[in-house]
Amino acid sequence: MSIPQQGGGPIEHPEQLSQYIASGEKPRESWRIGTEHEKFGYTTDDLLPLPYEGERSVKAMLEGLEQRFGWEPVLEAGALIGLTRNGANVSLEPGGQLELSGAPLETIHESAAELSQHLAEVAEIATPRGIGYLGLGAAPIWRLDQMPMMPKGRYRLMTDYMTRVGTMGQDMMYRTCTVQVNLDFGSEADMVQKLRVALALQPVATALFANSPFLDGKLNGMKSWRANIWQNLDDARTGMLPFAFEDGMGYERWVDYVLDVPMYFVYRDGQYINALGQSFRDFLKGKLPALPGEIPTLSDWADHLTTVFPEARVKKFIEMRGADGGSEARLNALPAFWVGLLYDQSALDAAWDLVKGWDAETREGLRRGASRLALEAEAGGIKMRDLAREVVGISQAGLTARARLDANGADESHFLNPLLESVDSGRVPADELLHKYNGEWSKDLTRIYAEYSY
Repeated sequence: MSIPQQGGGPIEHPEQLSQYIASGEKPRESWRIGTEHEKFGYTTDDLLPLPYEGERSVKAMLEGLEQRFGWEPVLEAGALIGLTRNGANVSLEPGGQLELSGAPLETIHESAAELSQHLAEVAEIATPRGIGYLGLGAAPIWRLDQMPMMPKGRYRLMTDYMTRVGTMGQDMMYRTCTVQVNLDFGSEADMVQKLRVALALQPVATALFANSPFLDGKLNGMKSWRANIWQNLDDARTGMLPFAFEDGMGYERWVDYVLDVPMYFVYRDGQYINALGQSFRDFLKGKLPALPGEIPTLSDWADHLTTVFPEARVKKFIEMRGADGGSEARLNALPAFWVGLLYDQSALDAAWDLVKGWDAETREGLRRGASRLALEAEAGGIKMRDLAREVVGISQAGLTARARLDANGADESHFLNPLLESVDSGRVPADELLHKYNGEWSKDLTRIYAEYSY
């Protein structure tokens, strides 16, 4: 989840909304890679989720990282809720999931090094305290009522609102983990092409990274329960966005979409003001019930942009949102997958040629099939495994063409190896989990903690 946005004066004319997004445009040489991932913390003796406070807790982890590794604290109403250092952030998801939002970096090599350093730092603080961190897409055993709530006003408001819309919003907040990558665009046309490819092919990422077949200590019938949750959450702010494929798509059309999404809050003086279900359009007119007579700032707009949750999201960059959390190798494979597709023009054009003839029904069918069946899904006559093989090949070619080499002369394409193995075998992480659950684990899910922690 995002932290409150800072800066930006009052919005005096509607064009500022699209101008804010357009201000993210960068020349190709300035495009960067921002990887984010979440993980579940737990106490290793009883396998329970970490509370916020106590000797073995989320707060103790943050304090340890701050004191030992030079992170700066981020506070809300006096509570420690995150850390920042050199363009990166460590933040908390609602149930205490620890998130690294990486710095904007030039290559996957740098992103992988950042991740390795982060996991090493976390382990150095966690292990002596009897704390572990688990890399999965959904909490396999813990009940919703076992999950702690982090001391963030945004989460208190959202927890209440999630009971009014959809059926699984609180599960999303408290019992899921993802890996995402944030990527740049060079122009409005570039944003549109990248967004369309990102939306159309997000089900491929969902399938390849599916890693959440358990919930409440048993099988849930899905290979990506996390993805299934997003399909049953809040139709006003999730989905595959068919309008993005229509003529006239651009910054203004994206703004229109976001303006139609009901608000959650307004952040003022360190406090989250309840604006649940209210309209940003009314806010622009000074008619927001939560703040009558007040008009929004660009910071308010930036905050509102973080409250829409489609499969790919536009802010000043584009977020890829379709993958379950997983192993360190998979956390590196996700940004590699999308960088290969979107940061080389030949690869981007090939990906667009692949998907541009699909209709909304096919895209949605692939999305829903991916959560249930991963690479065994099929929709509109398209077999997911065949599609994934082709898409990973395009990404591989894109990374090779980028020719960003490490100290040993290797390009970034080797980070795709876990995905190449999946398309060759037809097996994704969820298949491996199911095989162990039904085999050597004898359906004892507690085995998952030792084998799938970092």
